[in-house]
Amino acid sequence: MSSTIILICVIAYCILLFAVTKITSRGATNETYYVGNRSSKWYLVAYGMIGASLSGVTFISVPGAVGTANFGYFQVVLGYLIGYIVIAYVLLPVYYRLNLTSIYTYLQQRFGHYSYRTGAFFFIISRVVGAAFRLYIVVNVLQTFVFDSLGVPFFVTVAVFLALILVYTYQGGVKTIVYTDTLQTTFMLLSVVLSVIFIMRDLHLDISGVYDKITHSQYAQVIFTDWKLKSFFPKQFFGGMFIAIAMTGLDQEMMQKNISCKNIGEAQKNVLTFTFVLLLVNILFLILGALLYIYAADQSVPLLLDAKMKVVSDNVFPTIALEHLGTISGIFFIIGLISAAFPSADGALTALTSVFCIDFLGLKDNPDKTEEEKKKIRYTVHFTFAGILLLVIVMFKLINNDAVINNLFTWAGYTYGPLLGLYSFGLFTKKQIHDKFVPLICILSPIICIILNDYSKELFNGYKFGFEMIILNGAFTFLGLWLIAKKGKNS
Repeated sequence: MSSTIILICVIAYCILLFAVTKITSRGATNETYYVGNRSSKWYLVAYGMIGASLSGVTFISVPGAVGTANFGYFQVVLGYLIGYIVIAYVLLPVYYRLNLTSIYTYLQQRFGHYSYRTGAFFFIISRVVGAAFRLYIVVNVLQTFVFDSLGVPFFVTVAVFLALILVYTYQGGVKTIVYTDTLQTTFMLLSVVLSVIFIMRDLHLDISGVYDKITHSQYAQVIFTDWKLKSFFPKQFFGGMFIAIAMTGLDQEMMQKNISCKNIGEAQKNVLTFTFVLLLVNILFLILGALLYIYAADQSVPLLLDAKMKVVSDNVFPTIALEHLGTISGIFFIIGLISAAFPSADGALTALTSVFCIDFLGLKDNPDKTEEEKKKIRYTVHFTFAGILLLVIVMFKLINNDAVINNLFTWAGYTYGPLLGLYSFGLFTKKQIHDKFVPLICILSPIICIILNDYSKELFNGYKFGFEMIILNGAFTFLGLWLIAKKGKNS
């Protein structure tokens, strides 16, 4: 597929996106930016959250990871289901009862100033790196298959993508993102469905044939029972459960869309609908992954190998879609890829800006500044975070040596763990704490986890930590908060 066709697809898609942005950002205010005037339709939020949750990581990494992990990722997805139920019936009622704009305001009301700022800080770190991981994988594919041949540096490619995202998010914020995420989710899913159809066509398979091929292949294993492996079922299941709670329920980006719904009932319908659809979509991505490897073996497709002569899993889907399934497949793959790229950063930029402006600058309720002054400050913060994302993505390009999905969840275990501990302690105990010690506890917990992870084989008879690291991190934070609790004082 030629670079010219790919560039035309990118430009056409951006024009469509900007048209939607123009319509949805009319008359936007600061309240529009932060919570969409609390008038978002729950079904639009639910559908759009699919794209925001999956992003480029699922689009590229989940199908690619089937080559080594089989259907093991589905163990994590099953854990998600329980996690989202907790979000719907434990966390959302708290956020709506307190009428929060930033969910970290809860920590201020429950514990105090230091806990509040610590929670907001860990979100900023988590979201900057998480968004960089997600956007990196998409931009890297376009760089490899398009822009390298044109002599465009990776830095410039990332800068252009972030500039495009800035154009359609800096004004409308959450209200715009609810609609653009809906558009992007549609194109992402359409790309995956068409890829499956084109592979079925080339392999002369119907639906029953696909089922037989996959169930009799080496990729069909779902449950892993070796306790030493990272893919051991309880690690994956409970890790997935708490990853969902932390990376969605304790994440301003994801919750900002939920609390933009009219009321708690609509927000809960949104989460439950989203959960069911997400389950089906992840199954579709895993099926696609198995078919990609079956297709590569059947058609003798040469896959890119790394220095250790292992298949570069994140390149499997783009290689086959762009070079072997025909022009139509390539066009929809590019559109789907871009659709996966934009939700990786648009919601992140909006949420990061919201948290910094509300939780660190106190901008939302500042009576000393006019709406126009607040808007100018918000613009400055928004553009600054775009610059930070650019630098982190370029740094990640220099050091990445693993499938992005593994890097993403590993990082989540370290950075979302303290948030998990803080909220768990606040919701399930009535104890008050010495607030000034909270930053120390939340820094020590990830450090202990990093050390344990590095020496787990030696310390625990060959045991390897997987996605359950986030549970351990949260537990250390919870224990630390218990140790600094005020004696005899409950909230």
